[in-house]
Amino acid sequence: MVQESPLMPVNKPRRNSAGRMKSPSASRRTGGAGRKKKPAGKKGKRGKKRVWNMPGWLQYVAMGSVAALFVIGFYYFFIRPYAYRWKPCYGTKAYGVCLPAGYSVHGFDISHHQGDINWKELQKVQNAPFPVRFVFMKASEGGDFSDTTFIRNFDRARQYGFIRGAYHFFNPNTDAARQADFFIRSVKLEPGDLPPVLDIEKVGDNELELRKGVKTWLRLIERHYRVKPILYASYKFKERYLNDSIFNTYPYWIAHYYVDSVRYEGEWKFWQHTDGGTLPGIREQVDLNVFNGTLDELKRMTILPDSAFHKS
Repeated sequence: MVQESPLMPVNKPRRNSAGRMKSPSASRRTGGAGRKKKPAGKKGKRGKKRVWNMPGWLQYVAMGSVAALFVIGFYYFFIRPYAYRWKPCYGTKAYGVCLPAGYSVHGFDISHHQGDINWKELQKVQNAPFPVRFVFMKASEGGDFSDTTFIRNFDRARQYGFIRGAYHFFNPNTDAARQADFFIRSVKLEPGDLPPVLDIEKVGDNELELRKGVKTWLRLIERHYRVKPILYASYKFKERYLNDSIFNTYPYWIAHYYVDSVRYEGEWKFWQHTDGGTLPGIREQVDLNVFNGTLDELKRMTILPDSAFHKS
């Protein structure tokens, strides 16, 4: 057994309870583990961001305001324009809609959007309590588009006894003379047909050019068919873009939906009052119209057999 000296060296490692040697340096490293850290002081307190919590009542007010704006916007853009459809009908209801009061001559207009039409079935509306007498159909658009159903529908309308008419959808970005020539080549009117119609719904890039182009089309069509064409537009469009002494000389077909009466103060011949009509023989919904006059007055608007157009 080796005896240790009674004088212990300062840097001599001590034994722990397990018999292992523990150096003074290790003791110094672990000795500070249990010490508490000093608080950061005033500097740390100033570094914290202060969070503002919205009061509960204010949160409810904000959510209510957002909900109210949503409801108002939804009503204005999606309900209000079509509210007339859900109004009670105190007049005469037929063909899926409430018919305007005071008009006895009814009609409709079609295009390829209505698909194939069963004209034999459709003919029944001529003998209905509210007879449908006339039909307008799309013939052309712009300078090179022909409606794919026009020729067949135009022939069937005459065959089944409807007073028929054809319309052209005006493209403000296409030369008006070219559009007039295309319509003339597409539509061969006969005695008993209604005058040609110009459908105007788009302004284009320049209002002045629009008016100039429309006048060119009307002038060329009138010169060819020897009859004043019919002008189709919504009443707001007409009042804003086509309201002058020249345009007012043409028969006006007004588009004004979901109202009890026409608000346009000028003279008009036809009123397209809905786009939600239903007729036998047509699967899709269809635009319905009334004529502002009697059946005899409508017939007097048609092209006559002895017109200058048919003598040429």
